[in-house]
Amino acid sequence: MADIIKASTRDGYGNALLELGKTDEKVIVMDADLAGATKTGVFKKAFPEKFFNAGIAESNLMGVAAGLSLSGYTVFASTFAMFAAGRAFEQVRNSIGYPKLNVKIAATHAGISVGEDGASHQCCEDIALMRTIPEMVIINPADDVEAKAATIAASKYEGPVYLRFGRLAVPRIFEEESYNFEWGKGKKLKDGTDVTIVATGLMVHEALKAAERLEVEGISARVINIHTIKPLDRHIIMEAAYETGAIVTAEEHNVIGGLGGAVSELVCENHPVPVLKVGVNDVFGRSGPALELLDLYNLNCTHIAEKAKQAVAFKIVPQIKEHDLE
Repeated sequence: MADIIKASTRDGYGNALLELGKTDEKVIVMDADLAGATKTGVFKKAFPEKFFNAGIAESNLMGVAAGLSLSGYTVFASTFAMFAAGRAFEQVRNSIGYPKLNVKIAATHAGISVGEDGASHQCCEDIALMRTIPEMVIINPADDVEAKAATIAASKYEGPVYLRFGRLAVPRIFEEESYNFEWGKGKKLKDGTDVTIVATGLMVHEALKAAERLEVEGISARVINIHTIKPLDRHIIMEAAYETGAIVTAEEHNVIGGLGGAVSELVCENHPVPVLKVGVNDVFGRSGPALELLDLYNLNCTHIAEKAKQAVAFKIVPQIKEHDLE
């Protein structure tokens, strides 16, 4: 059996920037004094004349990135997700989103898996925040291969993009030689007939493991990787709703406003079926080793499998409890 390759999605981002620096003279990279952590340091070393450090001033980072984009450049503005989506939200909304500028907001260290940095840095609200900005594209890759391909694809797209990357090294799912990133399109990784698991980011690997467990129990689970959360691939989600009749979403993000919310809104409006969510249950994070935190917050294949079985049961006999109606 081949060894499992692990790498963080931020590594894929750094590798993509290095490639873009060689092939696209219009690409400029900016950072908020975090080049080592965000992996923009590789670009800085190779192309120092096209790299700008805004310092610990994320709001200014976004404003300068907006100005450079108006000069014809494709700007990647990098910092931690908590600062990109949280601290600089107003500048992202008003200076980048509103005028629809060609700025790529590359937010690393998203989610609980930031680990020991704790609740102040574990951003589980960023997808929800970015979803509210009109025409903001949101991409959350599953592994480093997809992260690299998504970054390159984002450089060719004219308009604002929010790229979400993680700190933790995660198992590689895709082969770089054969992987094809399709803008705004989900990927069916496994077919199934009883329930669909719609996952994003590091939860895609957990979803595949959950499907294997369910197979042993006689439950056929479809697995869909959603790398582009906005715009959401309506066709692949609605096809799953019609064909399997039950959906579980899995994300390293608050269950409010993220992938689960987007899928629920779409399904509820078009073909209502049970949609259960696996994610951070509207609580703050805490400091600790990343893998232990993922288990603590039930962001794992075991919990996905449990939710899938519940979704199948709801599909057969809807179970309404009194407290659900209060």
